[in-house]
Amino acid sequence: MRVISLMYHDIVEEEAFDGSGFSGADADLYKTTQRDFQEHLAALARARSDSIAIVLRLNEVTSDSFPVLLTFDDGGRGALLAADMLEAHGWRGHFLVATDFIGHSTFLKREEVRRLHERGHVVGSHSASHPLRMASLAPSRMREEWERSVSELAAIIGEPVRVASIPGGQYSRRVAEEAARAGIRYLFTSEPVARTWSVDGCLLFGRYTVQRWTSAPAVARLARGERLPRMSQYAIWNLKKGLKMLGGDAYLKIRQAVLEGRARSS
Repeated sequence: MRVISLMYHDIVEEEAFDGSGFSGADADLYKTTQRDFQEHLAALARARSDSIAIVLRLNEVTSDSFPVLLTFDDGGRGALLAADMLEAHGWRGHFLVATDFIGHSTFLKREEVRRLHERGHVVGSHSASHPLRMASLAPSRMREEWERSVSELAAIIGEPVRVASIPGGQYSRRVAEEAARAGIRYLFTSEPVARTWSVDGCLLFGRYTVQRWTSAPAVARLARGERLPRMSQYAIWNLKKGLKMLGGDAYLKIRQAVLEGRARSS
């Protein structure tokens, strides 16, 4: 089965990058302005055909379709803006929430999470505490992250939570195994692939990252499944993955320092 999943994070008003989700130069790389997101949605609408559908819910994915899934990580307050804009097109999103941050000033409140669910959007887990190196945790800690998060969300929306995404992009089979043990049946990774695969009854999806500078035409090319932009993300992702494995926590610290230095000089 081929699925194109697009990974967004926060949708923010112009220059209001501190208004939603996590703060800092690293987080800002993954924030899309309201104006740009509107252009993305218009481009996606033009890119649709009989074989490309914006899927409303994961149980609508079938092997004979070529669906596009729109996902939003973290649970920042920009999810409300994204939901309004999606609904103007008759679409729904998949909002994956890091539950330890619910109620913080730049994150969704409990009643707002519930409202997204009631409006037909998919609400899922993005772990509890948002560890950046999920695959490096002990199995018991992985399990605790998933279980605590899905339990909190289930209490908010009033039904079991079966959808999740991995924070920090660090995937391993063990991460998926522990997600499956927590009752998760659909797990989004950050691997830039269109194929899906299964681990212990949990269906896994790759995702293509949308960053601050990603253009509307680029999003449309990804949605159409064009080979060049997908292969470009795949090559860059695997280079970064190798560096992360070699550098560990040191890689994250160096990356953060470089990004903050660029932000101060710009």
